[in-house]
Amino acid sequence: MAAGTDVMQFPLQTSSLKQEGITRVVQGVKQDKMEVVEEKQHEGIQQYYITKIEELQLVVSEKVKNLRRLEAQRNELNAKVRMLREELQLLQEQGSYVGEVVKPMDKKKVLVKVHPEGKFVVDIDKGIDMADVAQNCRVALRNDSYTLHKILPNKVDPLVSLMMVEKVPDSTYEMVGGLDKQIKEIKE
Repeated sequence: MAAGTDVMQFPLQTSSLKQEGITRVVQGVKQDKMEVVEEKQHEGIQQYYITKIEELQLVVSEKVKNLRRLEAQRNELNAKVRMLREELQLLQEQGSYVGEVVKPMDKKKVLVKVHPEGKFVVDIDKGIDMADVAQNCRVALRNDSYTLHKILPNKVDPLVSLMMVEKVPDSTYEMVGGLDKQIKEIKE
């Protein structure tokens, strides 16, 4: 019987092994299902993060564009401020003396009459051509060195320039008309 018992136990062991195997398979299937569910959850979370990252990248690109626009605007305003400071500095400098050329002396010297001070022999700046300096032309002299640095246009009174006829009309009195009666009276 001992041998029979051994035989009986053997099939029991195989059936318990089968049950263990089935349990393991069932547990494996459950685990696979859980992994699939976890993967689906993981994919869902991954998709959420991907869309969130894309949204944030769009926000970042908009902020970068805005930053570049503001930097360009700042540079433009800085350039305007720099230009206005230079203009203000030029306005705060002492003005030039205005004189009239009496006569050219030699290649780089000119006799200039400045109204309240008198007549001076002055040098001509490098940027001024001697051929442009003529007698009776108005010039600007630097306030510190009395160097001729600019040729000014001739001074014209604004009232005189307004009274000047720019274009002579082509019409005659006959074309205008309206005074026929008065003309007849004068002729009679």
